[in-house]
Amino acid sequence: MAHQFRNDFEALRAELDGIALEDNPALVKQKSRDFFWYSPVLKAQLDHVTADLVATPKDEAEVIRILKAAFKHDVPVTPRGTGTGNYGQAMPLSGGLILNLAEMNKVKAIHPGRVIAEPGAVIAQLDAETKAHSGQELRLHPSTAKTATIGGFIAGGSGGVGSIRWGGLRDIGNVLRLRVVTMEAEPRILELTGWELHKVMHAYGTNGIITEVEMPLTTAYDWVDVLVGFDDYMDAVRYADSVGNSDGLLIKELATVAAPIPYDYFLRHQKFLKPGQSLAIVTVAAHAVDAFLALTSRSKGEVVFRSDTAEDLKGIPPNYELGWNHTTLRAIRVDPSITYLQSMYPPPHHIEKIETLTKLFGDEVPGHLEFVRFDGKITPMGLPMVRYTTEERLEEIIRIHEEHGCPIFNPHRYTLEEGGMKQTDLAQLAFKREADPNGLLNPGKMIAWEDPDFDFTSTKTFLFPGIRAVG
Repeated sequence: MAHQFRNDFEALRAELDGIALEDNPALVKQKSRDFFWYSPVLKAQLDHVTADLVATPKDEAEVIRILKAAFKHDVPVTPRGTGTGNYGQAMPLSGGLILNLAEMNKVKAIHPGRVIAEPGAVIAQLDAETKAHSGQELRLHPSTAKTATIGGFIAGGSGGVGSIRWGGLRDIGNVLRLRVVTMEAEPRILELTGWELHKVMHAYGTNGIITEVEMPLTTAYDWVDVLVGFDDYMDAVRYADSVGNSDGLLIKELATVAAPIPYDYFLRHQKFLKPGQSLAIVTVAAHAVDAFLALTSRSKGEVVFRSDTAEDLKGIPPNYELGWNHTTLRAIRVDPSITYLQSMYPPPHHIEKIETLTKLFGDEVPGHLEFVRFDGKITPMGLPMVRYTTEERLEEIIRIHEEHGCPIFNPHRYTLEEGGMKQTDLAQLAFKREADPNGLLNPGKMIAWEDPDFDFTSTKTFLFPGIRAVG
């Protein structure tokens, strides 16, 4: 049974006097949404979801006031950065209050090798400040860096641009410290480091509110974007695999995208491309370009674009905005019927797996790989597009991937478990019991809390009973 929240909003408002509140239904709904509509399944399930009220704290003290009052009056709270997630992570399934952290956006301190910031700091702006201050930049960022917040990235993301060198957020050392406020009658402030960070990282804000982050920095290099064209997609895949495993090359982004995606959907780059051409998308340090080109000359590829030699870059987005889920976004803008999957092709037989599935699905599932360092090994993570027909066929495509040893991290599910490893994260569950005893933080996203007896081996899908229509 879903918890029936009392939602005493009038009493809540009275206690939050002086804190910025918004109850205009249109504005509240706007702050209640993310990019869930990438998935036709989630669009059908979540399109009506909205909160009742938005609170925008300006500092940690106001966060504590809001959580204390919401706890007292049994109002669920869903934290939000700028809503660039794709799985409904920041959508309030039980209504209640959106905790909008976008105004807590200060970069508080920059030191050699690390930066301290508030959770609402936009990643591109944070990077700009660290570069200007000391020639440093973040190790990792999502393709949505221009709009995504650092707190939202940690709470909802897993990796991104830079993962080819540094791995993912889950890798120890890629987040240094988090300051977290609990959801209790008397909220506590906790400082998490080391393995304790995994309690709240990629937990969708279900078990604590991040109010400060400390992230490692690396040297900010001059980066060059390169597109390498291939007549055959598997040639692009093999080439990217060799680039990723060339330890002497300094690479920040490495992806492959199968034809016809590039020419059909990368409209701003279309003048550089040919119909039927697959691409390797690479971002390489300027000092490594000659070595990179020497390696590329051995392939069957054609360098079709270089940001350091192009005559006119006006309107041309950076390479990372062709990769990750920007690839999907560019396709959806042209063909709204397209959706995507998230897959993994474990080494050492990853090339064979990719080739088998590419032949099996053809143009129904055009390939898109992001090469990352996973547990120390260069690993292709898939974001293949799907030409969507029915939910049944989508489930069949997922099943076929998994039968071929390629796990799917399902972007058509809004829960932590179904979108991840299909099992309970016991550390996150234990921390929720401690930090959110009444289950008020982002309810409906952690199956282990809502339905401890849920059978992950069955074919049934968890659907939170607290989802309710407006009005």
